[in-house]
Amino acid sequence: MQIDKTLVMYLEKLGRIELSEEQRAACEKDLQSILDYIDTLNELDTEGVEPASHSFPVANVVREDVVTNTARADVILANAPDSREGCFAVPKTVE
Repeated sequence: MQIDKTLVMYLEKLGRIELSEEQRAACEKDLQSILDYIDTLNELDTEGVEPASHSFPVANVVREDVVTNTARADVILANAPDSREGCFAVPKTVE
């Protein structure tokens, strides 16, 4: 794929940005070098290479979900400034 001024102007419109002529030229050059590098990577032989998201073999390390204490409503509501019928009582916010 070849990057040209028309494509850069289209990307400007999509990004809702405005570039000067020299910024357009620099952007065109940078985008073309990125695409050239991707083409170079596509030439590599990756047959038999597994995709990896990490350079180290990392597995999810999770602990067992164990309940250590239970929440008792009376203890929790003891910290509330006001409670009614087992619920927190708060001032009315909507008229």
